[in-house]
Amino acid sequence: MSKKTFTGKEVKQLSSNPYVKKVSTKGITYTEDFKRIVIVEKEKGKFARQIFEECGFDTKIIGMTRIRAASNRWQTAYKKNGATGLNDARPGNSGRPREAELSLEEKNTRLQAQLHLLKAENELLKKNSFCGKGANQVTLPPSQKYALIRSVIEKYKGKHMVSYLCDVGGVSRSGYYNYFSIESQEKRKQKDKRDDEVKEIILKAFRYKRRKKGARQIKMTLAGEFNVVYNLKRIRRIMKKYNIVCPIRKANPYKRMMKATHEHSVVPHLLNREFNQGIPGKVLMTDITYLTYGNNFRAYLSTIKDGSTGEILAHQVSNRITLDIATDTLQKLKKNRKFRKAKGALIHSDQGVHYTHPDFQRMVESLGLLQSMSRRGNCWDNAPQESFFGHLKDETYIKECSTLEEVKKEIKQYMIYYNHQRYQWNLNKMTPIQYRDHLKKAA
Repeated sequence: MSKKTFTGKEVKQLSSNPYVKKVSTKGITYTEDFKRIVIVEKEKGKFARQIFEECGFDTKIIGMTRIRAASNRWQTAYKKNGATGLNDARPGNSGRPREAELSLEEKNTRLQAQLHLLKAENELLKKNSFCGKGANQVTLPPSQKYALIRSVIEKYKGKHMVSYLCDVGGVSRSGYYNYFSIESQEKRKQKDKRDDEVKEIILKAFRYKRRKKGARQIKMTLAGEFNVVYNLKRIRRIMKKYNIVCPIRKANPYKRMMKATHEHSVVPHLLNREFNQGIPGKVLMTDITYLTYGNNFRAYLSTIKDGSTGEILAHQVSNRITLDIATDTLQKLKKNRKFRKAKGALIHSDQGVHYTHPDFQRMVESLGLLQSMSRRGNCWDNAPQESFFGHLKDETYIKECSTLEEVKKEIKQYMIYYNHQRYQWNLNKMTPIQYRDHLKKAA
């Protein structure tokens, strides 16, 4: 007997066939005429599948196992009892006895039990649901549905409600009885015991060096530090079962808003790491970094640096990382009277949301600059700018500042020092301003 069940759509399609008396999710009752057609056509040498298809059945829906079993059963009955063997002698043409009419009290009890079950299922869904990005529709596992059905049956003392409530919950009756069998309960106890042992090992990796970790970090830590190899799916299952949660960094809200409302575009990597081309104003590099000050407050710094001279041509400090921090830096570059743009000048950045924004790109175009971007995830494509931020954080006293104004003042003083007084070995032991003038004289 085939274990395949039919969906509501398949039941409706099968019911429309004139050779079908009755169909449920588990089986089909065919007409005696169709059984005779099968016997006659098979004697002519036709296959059962061909006969079913000629009579308008979709053999993919029925399944070949069920088709072969039915045709062989009818042939055996015909050989034994002739045409009468094909008649369906079951009462009401159903494999089960007819159900007695329910009293009003029984109907009311069933409806109350159904309502109670659906409410309990809805409450569990609310607790288990997670509406994150890309999250699928949440459904309860069968084990939770079985437990809910049992609690409802115990409350309403409805011994004959199992089939009814299993249909309401969308689970099988056999699965319900199997779940509460002694053998299944013993297996679950053994599995829980194994899971408890695995949980303790996973927690060792999770708490290793007092740093919380995600599933992949736990897997690598177990292998590298404890010589234990677990499947990633197993680790995730245990973490979910015992609510072992690793903090997830939230996406920057400004980036989400900008991406949702504008069409961003990435430009090619034109610079190709040719940072120092020996021409002032030819290669400009820009980026944004964060600065921590006071009682764990955060500010953001945007700069534009000359790749040939190392000079910081423009900078902007803000307490927000909105698009304005990047466009205001471009405005300051435009107002810098000492900046002279070279022929074929370009401005290079990473693929950050500020630099892919159409407003920023239009402003770059209005300044007569080409635009270049690093390859994704490759910080070396903008190495001099990253190096500058590292030196700035080492040499300034940002952490001692208590207000944003103090941070701006400290950054401004450092920029003056960096451009005019900080000598650099790779600039022929000159400051950026001195080296800029040196290149201009050499040209």
